[in-house]
Amino acid sequence: MNKLPISIISAAIFMASCNSSANKEAALLKEKQVAIDSMKHVMEKKAIVDSMNTVMANREAEKKAEETKVAEERSEQAVASSTTAPAARKKGWNHTAKGAVVGAGTGAITGAIVNKKRGEGALIGSLIGAGVGAGTGAIVDNSQKKKRRNNN
Repeated sequence: MNKLPISIISAAIFMASCNSSANKEAALLKEKQVAIDSMKHVMEKKAIVDSMNTVMANREAEKKAEETKVAEERSEQAVASSTTAPAARKKGWNHTAKGAVVGAGTGAITGAIVNKKRGEGALIGSLIGAGVGAGTGAIVDNSQKKKRRNNN
């Protein structure tokens, strides 16, 4: 009978040691898997960062290309504008149009002051003033055209 408890204890120790080594192996495999998962996660992050760096580099290259294109267009425009005739005339209102507008305004004010019926006086004054102003402006325009012809 004495041998029975020792054999039971021996069997229990043997079973415990087998179970312990199985647990150790499972724990070791679990740690390995955690390490592998961690490495995969780090590699995924690196891939994302690399792709973002590539996208940013492409954007910067496109921006530089656009700036270069704009600079070239500006230089071409500058060259084109410098080769145009130096005697280019400014665009704007001619003296006839300016005279008509100024005459209409002046005539409207004068007509409203002079006539008792202010609206009617302003209307008549503006028509007369516009005619006189346009005529005066036309005379000035003709004299400037003659001066330009004589100078060239």
